[in-house]
This record gives sequence, structure tokens and C-alpha cells, in this order.
Amino acid sequence: MNKNIAYILLAVAGGILVGWLIFGNNNAASKNAADQHDHVGETAAQLWTCSMHPQIMQPAPGDCPLCGMDLIPAESGADGLALNEIKMSENAMALANIQTTVIGSAVAEDATDGMISLSGKIAINEENKSVQSSYFDGRIERLNVSYEGQQINRGQLLATIYAPNLVAAQQELITTASLKASQPALYNAVRNKLKNWKLTEKQIDAIETSGKVLENFPIYATVSGTVSEVMAREGDFVKQGQPILKVSNLNSVWAQFDAYESQISNLKEGQKIKVVANAYPNKEFDATVSFIDPMLSNATRTVTVRATLKNSDDLFKPGMFVTGKIKGASTMSSEMLTIPASAVMWTGERSLVYVKTDPNAPVFEMREVTIGTRNGTQYTITKGLNNGDEIVTNGTFTVDSAAQLQGKNSMMNKGKEKHAQVPLSEMKIELSEKFQKEFMNIINPYLQMKDAFVASDAKQVSAHAKTTLKALKALNIEDLGQMEKAHMIKSIEMVEVISKNENLDNQREHFVILNENLVPIAINVKMLDAALYVQKCPMANNDKGAVWLSKEEGVRNPYYGDQMMTCGSVIETVSKR
Repeated sequence: MNKNIAYILLAVAGGILVGWLIFGNNNAASKNAADQHDHVGETAAQLWTCSMHPQIMQPAPGDCPLCGMDLIPAESGADGLALNEIKMSENAMALANIQTTVIGSAVAEDATDGMISLSGKIAINEENKSVQSSYFDGRIERLNVSYEGQQINRGQLLATIYAPNLVAAQQELITTASLKASQPALYNAVRNKLKNWKLTEKQIDAIETSGKVLENFPIYATVSGTVSEVMAREGDFVKQGQPILKVSNLNSVWAQFDAYESQISNLKEGQKIKVVANAYPNKEFDATVSFIDPMLSNATRTVTVRATLKNSDDLFKPGMFVTGKIKGASTMSSEMLTIPASAVMWTGERSLVYVKTDPNAPVFEMREVTIGTRNGTQYTITKGLNNGDEIVTNGTFTVDSAAQLQGKNSMMNKGKEKHAQVPLSEMKIELSEKFQKEFMNIINPYLQMKDAFVASDAKQVSAHAKTTLKALKALNIEDLGQMEKAHMIKSIEMVEVISKNENLDNQREHFVILNENLVPIAINVKMLDAALYVQKCPMANNDKGAVWLSKEEGVRNPYYGDQMMTCGSVIETVSKR
């Protein structure tokens, strides 16, 4: 009996043990899975960015490491996205009517006729511009033409002027008229003076006959045309030769087009061009290329192509958008990629498109492309896209706006590539011990000048620059190497300009160049009394970056002062050796 009870108890204990092993492990696994899930959720935490430097992404709030501004919340990144990819919701895609197209090797519909399409505007024909000026000193008593766009005719009264000198000349005419028989030379000289002031023979005879002096004199238009600028007002005192009006004859106008580098070889003066204005889409106007700008614009990478159009019917208004078509040798081949013009965002320096990188989700990436020629509504692409890429063809700017909001590369926010730079301290500069000792006299006045820049005090900058200049000129630079000597000569030039100038912006421009030459020398001095810090602001010098020396590790920006006091970072430390 006791044996049976022992067997039963042993079986129950065994069952409990087996149940714990089975269900207890399952609970532990569930707990581990839950813990793992929570951990995954943590990785998708809020990111923080800088409104001025969207490339900065931090896992917690704080200050921007570049400019010191407070970080703001950034949109959380989507799992699996590359650095410059953005993801949009299906709802946003629908609301913005964003459309995409898969591109492939093709020939544009209107490219088969070999026509090159150029975009441009109507402009005033500069050859038909004239200026209506005052021929004598005086005060404008009445201005009969007072607004731009007003039509005037030759001989029309433009203004009435009170001219003290002219009043005196009339009195001379009346006086010499009685002496013309005895002193004809004097009489003729007075008449010629009035003629030089553009008075007519009829006006001069009327003054002589009446014997009365006129105080106010009229100014008449010498040309016909349209007033393009009014340069004086009633009551103004004008000098002899001072412009009153600018007049343009719009009987002929210029059609000015922008042509890409790749199109220049197909263009020449004397070519026939067909011009279509947006205002008259169903009419073509024949013209001839009269000018091709010999200078290429560095900003837009285009040249100006000009044609002269007759405008006797006043159809063309300056500022109108026009399209020009020129017959040229087509450079397209069956393998050339073409995309709709609506897909391209052109910043002047870059041509950009958005590529859909995920065929199953609205994920996009900005890509820079190189454009060949434009043929009608199509661009040929020579670099940047591949056959089969899917690109945004409608709503491109909406996608770009989304990229800006997410802190990604965009049309207005080009990501800056980070290039490995050789530390300044590794620049091989040989300095004699004597020169290094003398150079130490420059450090303190330089640092005082730098602090004056931090305080944005132009007068103090100039004062400390004079002290620094005196120390620089006391150096013996004749024994330096050619490169070192050139650095010092340029430093002396920059400090001298700063010392003679109290325009803070101009002083800071020269301070940039000074540091480019002086800092490499300073960091090769081995007799420092204390450590120096080479600091750099990436936004100074038009976003090219600029350096300076400081004895404090904390950044106090000399290029912006209170505007962005902490913008910058320590890039090198020159220790006492």
C-alpha cells in the first residue's frame, strides 16, 4: 500500500516537472519575444535635426554641432531606406497627382525632323534704345510724360524747365541784337550758344523779335517710341545732359534664347529660326539668328542666342515667353535615353530628377543627370539614368518639397560630399628657430584682433590689425623658403588692408585670406607658450568654410559674431612642444 502511494506521488511529481519544462519555456520564449519587440520599437525612436543643417541627425534633442542652434524633431526614418531616399504616403501621392514613367531607349516624337528646340523670352532691342536728356541746368516745372509704357512721338513736348543760365543767355541775345551790325561775331556767338542748347531758329528769332525773356523752356522728344523708364520727377533739379526719360522703339524686338553647351555646335549666325510665342501658339514667325554670345554663362552653362523680330503690329511684348526651332544635325541615336521635360528640375547649376527606387512602394531618390539636347517636350539624357529606371514625371516639385521636410538632399539643399583633407599640421613648412621666436610676437595681437571680430567691433579690429601689422613687418622673412615667404607676404597685405578699413564685412573677407596664409605657418611653430586651437566654420566664406586660431577650445565665431557665435568646431589642436 505504501509502495503504491509512493509510485503515485512520484508520477505526480514527474508530471509537474514535465509540465513546467513545456509551458514554462513557452512563457519564457514569449517574454523574450516581447522584449525583442520592444527593443525593435526603440530603434525607431524620434530623430532630431537642425533647421539650418538638415544633414545633422541626432538621436536626442540638444544643440547643433555646427551652429549651436536648438535641434528640432525630424521625421522618423523608414526601415530599409537608404540615406537619401524618401518615402511618401499613398494619400500624399494621390493628392499631389504624382505620376511616374519607366524610361527606355527611344527617339522623341518631334526629333526625327532634326529640329532643335530653344526656350527664351522677348527682350527690348537695345539698338533702338535712346535717352531724352536735359540740354541745360534747371528745375523741372512740368513733366508731361510721367509713367512707363507711354507712347511718345518725335517733336512731342516732354517737359518744361526753368533754366537760370538760359535766362541770362536770352538777355545776352536781346542786348547783342542791337549790335549785330557792328559786332556780328558776338551776335552769332550768342545765337550759337542757344542752338547748342537745342533751341530752334524759330524760337531764337521769336525771343529776339519780342525782346522778352522766357523763364520756362520746353524740351521736345527727338525720337518716337515707348517710355521704358522715367528718370526724373516734377520739381527735380537736373544738370545739363542728365537723363529724364529712356525711350525704346518696339517696332523691332529681340527674341533671346538659352542654348546648352551640347547644342552650340549646331548653331551659327545667319541660321533661319522659327519663333512661336506662348501668346500665339498657332502662329510661327520667321527670323534669322543675328547673334550668338561668345561667352558661356558659368551659372547656367548656356549661351544666349538672339534673333531680331519685326514688331510693326505690336504683337510682341518684352518679357513674353517664346520657343525657337532651328534645323540642326540630330545627335540622337536609337540608344539615347529621352525623358519628358516635366521630369527635370533645373537649378542653373544642376539638372535633377527623382527616381522611384522601390517598384512596390512610393520610395524616391534624387539623382543628378546630364542633359544632352531638348527636342520639343523631351530631353535627351547622356548621364545619370539607366534604361528601365522609373522616374517622376508629374509632381516632381512636390516630391522635392517632401525631401526638404525630411532633411534629405533636395533641389535647394544639395548634400555636401565629405572629402578627406590633409591636416594643416602635416603641411611641410620649415621654419628657423630664430623666425619662430620672432613669430611669437604676432600671436597676442592676432588673438586680440580675432576677439574684436567676435565682438563685431570694426574700429577695434582696425586698431589691433595695426599692432599685428607692426609685428609682422618686424619679422625677417628673407631667409624663409619661397612658399613660406609667399605666405607671409600675403598675410602682411591682408592685415594692412584690414587696418585701413572699418567696413566689418570687408574686414572679414580679408580675414579669411589672412588665416589661409597665417594658420599653416602658426601651427608649425614649435615654441608655443600655450596650446592653440585651429577652428573652422563651414558656413563662412560663402559656405566654403574658413579657419582661425584661438587660445580657447570653446568656439567663438569671428566671421558671424553674435549672429552665430558657436558655429564651428575645433579641427586641430597645436600643443605646446
